[in-house]
Amino acid sequence: MPAPAQAVKAETNASQQPFIPEQYVDAPSQRLYILSIGLLIQAIKVFDWLQSLIFSNSSTNLTFKWLLVDAVYLLTLKRLRIPRLNYAASVVCVQILLLWLFDGVLFGSVQIGVSRYSLTYTAREYYQNELSQGVQNLFGGDNLRGEHTVRMSPISTARLNPGSLSFCLGAPSNFVLVPILLNNTKPSHIRYSIRQLGSEKVENVDLNTRDLKAIESTRLESLQLTKTAAPQQAEEYNEDDWDEEDEEEAPPHTNLLGYSNYDLEETQGISHLKISKPGIIRLERVLDAPTSNLARVLPNEITIAPCPQASFVADKISNGDAIRCLGESEELSVKLVGVPPLSVKYFGETNGQREYFSVDQIEGKPGMEGQAQELRVPLDMSFDVAGIRQYTLHQVYDGLGNMRTLGSLPSTRSPDEKTPTPSEYTRSVTVLRRAGVSFKDCGPGKPSSLLIGSEAHLQLASRDTDPKDSPLAVTIAYRPPSTNTTAKNAVSPWRKVISYPSGRSSFPINVTAPGEYSVVGVKGQTCPGDVLSPDTCKVVEEPHPSAEIELKRIHECSGDTGVSAYLVMQGKPPFQVHYKQKRNDEAEKEMSRVFQGSRGDITLQPENSGRYSYWFTHLSDANYKRIKLDGPSISQTVHPLASASFVFHGATGTGNRRAINSCSGNTVDVEVDFRGDSPWNLELQVSGPNGVDTIHLPGLQKSRERIKVPIPRSIDDEGGSFQIDLVSVEDVHGCKKALAVPGMSVNVRRVKPSARFYSQTGQRTTTVLEGKSVQLPLRLSGDGPWRIKYQRTDPADLPRTTMIHSPNDHLSIDKKGVYKLLEVSDSQCPGVVDEEASEYTVDWIPRPSITLSQDSVVTYDGYNGSFIRAPICEGSDDFVDLDMTGRPPFQILYNVARESEVGGTRILDQPVISSVQSRTRLQLLTSQAGRIFYEIKQIGDANYPLAQNKDHVIPRNDRLLFEQSVIGRASAQFKKSARLSHCLRDTFVPSDPLSSDDIILLDGQPPFSLDLSIKSLATSHIHRETVEIREAQWKVNLPKYIFTSIGPHQVTIEAVRDASSCKQSVTDPLRKSIWVDVAESAAIVPYDRREHFCVGDVAQFQMEGSPPWTVGYKVNKKYHEQVAKSSPFILTPQQPGNVSIVSVSHQHKMCRSTVENIEFQVHALPSAQIANGRDYFEDIHEGTYQAHIVFTLEGEPPFTFTYQRSEAPARRGGKPGKVLESHTVSGVMEHEYSIYTALEGTWTVTFISDKYCRYPPVSPEGSGERSK
Repeated sequence: MPAPAQAVKAETNASQQPFIPEQYVDAPSQRLYILSIGLLIQAIKVFDWLQSLIFSNSSTNLTFKWLLVDAVYLLTLKRLRIPRLNYAASVVCVQILLLWLFDGVLFGSVQIGVSRYSLTYTAREYYQNELSQGVQNLFGGDNLRGEHTVRMSPISTARLNPGSLSFCLGAPSNFVLVPILLNNTKPSHIRYSIRQLGSEKVENVDLNTRDLKAIESTRLESLQLTKTAAPQQAEEYNEDDWDEEDEEEAPPHTNLLGYSNYDLEETQGISHLKISKPGIIRLERVLDAPTSNLARVLPNEITIAPCPQASFVADKISNGDAIRCLGESEELSVKLVGVPPLSVKYFGETNGQREYFSVDQIEGKPGMEGQAQELRVPLDMSFDVAGIRQYTLHQVYDGLGNMRTLGSLPSTRSPDEKTPTPSEYTRSVTVLRRAGVSFKDCGPGKPSSLLIGSEAHLQLASRDTDPKDSPLAVTIAYRPPSTNTTAKNAVSPWRKVISYPSGRSSFPINVTAPGEYSVVGVKGQTCPGDVLSPDTCKVVEEPHPSAEIELKRIHECSGDTGVSAYLVMQGKPPFQVHYKQKRNDEAEKEMSRVFQGSRGDITLQPENSGRYSYWFTHLSDANYKRIKLDGPSISQTVHPLASASFVFHGATGTGNRRAINSCSGNTVDVEVDFRGDSPWNLELQVSGPNGVDTIHLPGLQKSRERIKVPIPRSIDDEGGSFQIDLVSVEDVHGCKKALAVPGMSVNVRRVKPSARFYSQTGQRTTTVLEGKSVQLPLRLSGDGPWRIKYQRTDPADLPRTTMIHSPNDHLSIDKKGVYKLLEVSDSQCPGVVDEEASEYTVDWIPRPSITLSQDSVVTYDGYNGSFIRAPICEGSDDFVDLDMTGRPPFQILYNVARESEVGGTRILDQPVISSVQSRTRLQLLTSQAGRIFYEIKQIGDANYPLAQNKDHVIPRNDRLLFEQSVIGRASAQFKKSARLSHCLRDTFVPSDPLSSDDIILLDGQPPFSLDLSIKSLATSHIHRETVEIREAQWKVNLPKYIFTSIGPHQVTIEAVRDASSCKQSVTDPLRKSIWVDVAESAAIVPYDRREHFCVGDVAQFQMEGSPPWTVGYKVNKKYHEQVAKSSPFILTPQQPGNVSIVSVSHQHKMCRSTVENIEFQVHALPSAQIANGRDYFEDIHEGTYQAHIVFTLEGEPPFTFTYQRSEAPARRGGKPGKVLESHTVSGVMEHEYSIYTALEGTWTVTFISDKYCRYPPVSPEGSGERSK
């Protein structure tokens, strides 16, 4: 280890070693010594504190002394570094602060709020004022002895519906059992009244004992049936555990049973009223059977109304018409019956996806408050998703707190549950997709072939076909070809409907005639369908194949080397040519050759010499097989040139023929490469459906020539395909060579691709929710993919281009406006846009709006765009009406803000209110004074609920703003509750301009009118004065008032008024008044001029001057002296005799003055006993006997004593309960007094006084009596 590191480590170890090495004093001994010293210090501290209580030493010096001692002790402990007592510096600081806090509480004055607390002063006051009384209670606490307890049977009472439950009536045959709590009563007769809802008609109903027994029997039978039918529910809703929350969750039969097992006392019981008609029930009288007395009926009434009902109104769905088509919507109507305001909860479910809704606070008709009403609430069903859409009513609430569960949530039903939700609470529809039908593998530019004498099979394809909507009715139209209208076997146009069966993606149609077939209509069993593209299919009749064969001998300047057959074939490739060969006298051989194009050549160059014969027999193409061919024959005895070929730039296909496309013009350009010596003479052949044309092109000079080839007229008119083949080429030497090179196939398109917007009704408009994407249907023709160029024209936007891969695809749009198709092109050619169907209008469903009702009395402020409501006093009720547009129910989110004192506003709340009506009432906030602002931030309706549009808020410039000034009620209070000091004959003006003790704070609108009262406790004189103030705070300044008497004066704020007409607010009683001490120099004044005191009484004296005071007094001519740090000075005589005040001084015994005429006599305390000082129990019966209670009095008459009656204890030896009544008897000259009573309770004496004294004595503060 390096030397510096070792030095640092050694220094660290040295700093952690004890200050006193352990070789002199070990660590445990050091801990014992230092902790013993600490305990000794704390013991001395407690001794000093007890000494200060007895001898009234100055606690300030003791405080500083012990603060210093504790700090030195803890710092010394830190310095000694004793193991296990060596704390960190932060811990030592905390220890010092805790001990200082303890010293401050024990000796000093710890500031707590605006008051000062000193344990020394508190203990001294207790020692001086309470200790003597405690000794008195210890040795002479038998001044008031004895108890007389009278017990009797409880009072008969009856209370209707003790649990404040809610009851309602279901079906007309149902009833409810309303409980009556009886105390010490066995009813023989009960009378109750029923007042009809909405009427003053009252009906009285009397029940006798038989009726009550029948009701109880009905209750028990219903309870037994319920337990038998549903033991689990009976256990869950046990009557012993019933509470108000169970009422909401209980089964419907709960209201029938009543409630019998309350937590009853021994004298209590339960009876029930069987109510079967709605009304306001009131218990009028109950007759007790044993005593034939009327029980006391505690006032209470209960409103019983029909249970709230909710059900769907009968409509098409309930009548069996429960199938709808995608994109439709329907409005349901819910019938609500009950006492408004009503609320209903329901949920919707689509293919397992559930949403929850509620409509709250549905108000009823004006003038029918409190009555059951029938209301209608609209609910909207939108069918935008295929599947099963179901709405279920879940719960309904009325204005009396009754709730009824209608349809249960699917998740709460067990898998084995058989009972579904009744149809009146649910509406379920099946939403079907719209089927679409088109031709498959056939369309414009892609006709279907028809062979002569056979049938063509056209395929129909369907999409999005629902089995419940099958079979489909597809309307097919036929139009014969225009070239055959004059033929004898011409077919007339027709239209027929075919049935497209269910479950098939395609369906064949067999046709026997050429022409154009079109799908013109699609109709399902319920929903209309769509005609998809391609919707037309052209059927073309294919002719038999034919061939023109030219045979030539192969002669290469040296003779014949074979035969070359040149074939020109008509039909649909590929072609297969069958021919035979015979050599000399050998047998014939049949051979064939396949050609992919309409032209071909066969070179027959046998390897052996001889005479050969060749002839052609049959021809096959793609449509027909082995058609007999009347071809040429040749016989021959079998004994390099210029060439040319096509250049295939941009051509498609492989093999012997490549294809190019032609979209416009009557010629097509092809390029030919020549080999040999120029110029060349070229012969080419154009093969079309109606024949073959040969074109001679002489004198071609370039090695690559672009040649314009005319398109055959028949193909140029209607489109199709034709072939171009090179026949021969002749060079400059005159050598001509026949060519058999790959030809060129030309596809001529005369049917241009097209594009249009599709609409079944012809109206190309749609309305969707704002921000939702919409799919605009397209119908395209041609060969995909298509390139579509479109533009939003209103409002104007830049053109856009998109690729479409299906002829029935959609254009995805997410903004409203008018969209126009500009251009279309498919994979081959540019196309045309149908101008009549080129525009589609997309509009948004308008969002809900909100305005202030015209009935609201407001003033518009154009500066900030706010409506100003008339000012109102704080705490008053006010509201505004709001009008809304949209589809109910509505939700309104608004901000409530208050003008801040430092400028700006502060948001107080952001509530949400709901309304099913287009007008709602918004309650204004008047509980806080100030300028209150209201800002409508968001509004939602059925189309745009707030839960799904949280990010959409009303633009700040468009928000509805209104405000109101809430005028605060005027108030006034003293800033501090400190005591003021004044001298005798001073005017009531501020003595210290910098002090804030006498400042009054005023709140409200100046100017203020302040009513003050000044009461002198010495003279009981009250001076009242009204001051006009224009500031928010006022320093008490009453120059007209002069303090003419010494002692405390109470200055009280009686009333305050400001410029508004609002009532005064309640002032804090602690800040409503202050005290002013008026004193002379070094004077002592008794609170009362009594000449007679009692042992333990408190003699209070008002001290005048500056504390502390030193008071000298004599007790039975023995001189005593006591220091008073505060006024009043309290003296408690502990023995009978003569007491006199002889002197008083203040300011550390200065200004001493001799006191005369303050002298009084101290007397012993009187005593009283009940039942000779014993605890006596006596039982009586009500109305038959009265208890005799005897009071024994000791002292000097006349006596005045107070006795009280408390609740009797439950058992002997128990403590009495709360005090029920108290009485005072005066002027008793005898030593015994008695009373008679028939009331139950425990009788005790709480107070007695004789001629001079009283017991218990008055408390030192003189504010009440001390209890025993």
